[in-house]
Amino acid sequence: MTATMNQEKSDVKTGGFWSIVLQVFPTFILAGMGMVGAGLVLHSVQEWKVFVEINEILIMVPALLGLKGNLEMTLASRLSTAANIGNMDCSKEAVSLILGNLVLVQCQGIVVGFLASIAGMAMGWAPIGKLHFEHGMLLCASAVVTASLASFVLGFIMVIVILLSRSLKLNPDNVATPIAASLGDVVTLSLLAWIADKLFEDMLQHRITAHLIIGGYFLILPVFLYFAWSNKHTKEVLQTGWTPVLMAMLISSGGGLILDHAVEHFKGFTVFAPVMNGAGGNLVAIQASRMTTYLHSCTNSLLGTFPPGDDRSCVLPCTAICGGYKRCSSTPAPHAPISRILLMLLIPGQIIFVYVICMLRAEIFPTPVFLFSYLIASFFQVFLLLYLCQILVYWMWSRGSDPDNAAIPYLTAIGDLLGTGFLALAFILLHLVGDSTLTDLQPGHSNETMVSDVIQQINSTVSPL
Repeated sequence: MTATMNQEKSDVKTGGFWSIVLQVFPTFILAGMGMVGAGLVLHSVQEWKVFVEINEILIMVPALLGLKGNLEMTLASRLSTAANIGNMDCSKEAVSLILGNLVLVQCQGIVVGFLASIAGMAMGWAPIGKLHFEHGMLLCASAVVTASLASFVLGFIMVIVILLSRSLKLNPDNVATPIAASLGDVVTLSLLAWIADKLFEDMLQHRITAHLIIGGYFLILPVFLYFAWSNKHTKEVLQTGWTPVLMAMLISSGGGLILDHAVEHFKGFTVFAPVMNGAGGNLVAIQASRMTTYLHSCTNSLLGTFPPGDDRSCVLPCTAICGGYKRCSSTPAPHAPISRILLMLLIPGQIIFVYVICMLRAEIFPTPVFLFSYLIASFFQVFLLLYLCQILVYWMWSRGSDPDNAAIPYLTAIGDLLGTGFLALAFILLHLVGDSTLTDLQPGHSNETMVSDVIQQINSTVSPL
C-alpha cells in the first residue's frame, strides 16, 4: 500500500510528469482526431433525407455517443483496475473476466439503445403532440443495432489495448480510455447514419426490417442476461450498474435537445460538438480511472475505507485542482497535480483540433476571438468535470460503491451537457459580435465533399451485401 501511495505522489515529479504527458497526450490527440472525424461525419449526414425527415435522430446522438462513456470507458476502467491490482495475472480468471464483461456491455448496450430512442421520441414529439409509429420503429432499431455493434467492436478493441498495455509496461489507465474515445464517436456515428439510412429506404418500400431487428434483439437479450448473471465478475454490476448508465443516458439526452436547437441556428455547430464533449469526457475518464485504481490499491479494494489522511469526499475547487500549494490549500490532495496536468494538456490539444476542423471543413484559419471563446468554454467544462470527479469518486467509494462501475457514466454525461451548453453560449456570443469564422463554416463555404463521398462509397459498397 505504501509503495502505491508513494508512486502516486511521485507521479508529478520530473520523470513521472513526463511519463504521464508522454502516455496521455499522444492518445488524447489520437482520440481528438477520432472526434474531429465524428464531427465531420455528423455535419455531413445531418443533411441526409433520413436526418431531415426524422430529426429526432439528432436528439439521440449525444446519448448514443455517450455509450463510449457509459459502457466502453467504464469497461476500460474496470479492466484497467483489474489489471493493475493483479486480477488478470491468472489466464483462467482473465478469460472469465473479459468474456463476462463483453457480454455485460451487450446487455447494457441493447437496453440503453432502446431507451435512448424512447427518450428521443419523447423529447422531440411530446412538445408538438406528434406520434409516428413507423418513425418510432426506425429510431428504436437504429439505436439498438448501433449500440450493440459499437459496444461489441469497441469492447473487443479495449481488451486488446489493455492486454498490450500490460505487456508493454504502460499504465492502462492512461491509455485505454483515450483510445476508447478516439474510436467510439466516429464508429458510433458512422454506424447510426448508415443503419438509419438503410432502414429509412426499407421503410419507404414498406418493408418490416426494423420490426424484425427489434424482435430479434429482444429474443436474444435474455440469453446475454443469463450469461452475465452466471459470471461472478459481472453479476454485481448487472445488479447495481443500471442506475448510472440510465441516468447518464437521460442527462446526455438533455445535451441532445440543446444540440437539436443549436443546429437550427448554427450549421457549423455539429462539427465542433463531438470534439468539445469528447475531449472533456476523455480527460475526466482518465482521472476517474486513476483515482479508482489508487483507492483500490491503497485499501486492498476495501470499499468505504480510505488511505490515511485522504478521506474527504467534499473539498473546495481550489483543493481539488490547486492542492499541493501551501498558499492554496493545506488539505492533502494527491490527485490535484494530475488534474493540473490534464488541464494543461487540454489547451494545446483543443487548439490543434480547432485548426484541423477549420482546415478540413472550410479551408480557413479561425479568428483569435473564435479560438479564445472556444478555449474558454472548453476550459470551464473540464475544470468543472475534474472538480466533480474528485467529489463523485470519493463519495461513491465512501458509500461502498465501486466508482469503476458508476463514476464515468455520470461524468461523461455531465460533460456532454456542459460541453454542448457552453459551446452553444460561445456560438451565441460569437454571433452577436459578428465573428467571421461562423459565416465561413456555413454550408456554402464548406469543403465537405470528401466526407460525403467516403460515406456514400461505403453505402454503395455494402448495399449489395
